[in-house]
Amino acid sequence: MMVEQFKTLAAVAQAEFKDKGSRFIAFAYPVQTETEIKQLVQLMREQHHKARHWCYAWRLGVDGNRFRANDDGEPAGSAGRPILGQIDSAEVTNVLVIVVRYFGGTLLGVPGLIHAYKMATAMALQEAEIIQQNVCRILQLSCEYAYLNEALRWCKQQQAQILTQDLQQNCRLEVSIPLARYQTGLTALRQLRAIDVKLEE
Repeated sequence: MMVEQFKTLAAVAQAEFKDKGSRFIAFAYPVQTETEIKQLVQLMREQHHKARHWCYAWRLGVDGNRFRANDDGEPAGSAGRPILGQIDSAEVTNVLVIVVRYFGGTLLGVPGLIHAYKMATAMALQEAEIIQQNVCRILQLSCEYAYLNEALRWCKQQQAQILTQDLQQNCRLEVSIPLARYQTGLTALRQLRAIDVKLEE
């Protein structure tokens, strides 16, 4: 059975955990792409350039296959994995959590680090507003300008969101349609012969 909805974050959330002088500041972001994730990690390194570590984990999509955990110089498995574990415990996806560590002078040991990264992440996710979102498919629609209103009416009926539009003599729309309406929407679209549809791979 195909998943039609998933849980993610409504907005960025932040929390801080302290242990023996070290500060662990966790930032939880809603994200869509790996490019966006790389930009956020780089931004965090620049904004907190005096920190010792910028450890992170992320999960994308609903199939469970796209994720990464990064220890960024901490002992293997002591940072990225605990962060990812908390993302999975919250049952959210399309989420990135970066934990910035300012070293306080006292070594915490691997168990202490695991606890600190886990707690900072859990606290940030508790601060976050978690929302349900529809799994969507992307369609490319094209039609002559005269039939644009038909295309827009179809979008409204199918709860499809217009992502981009190019309204020349030949109009092109990139739309996102909820998976739950995909098949019926496609059938309805194919009956509108004046509108061409291209499915995104």
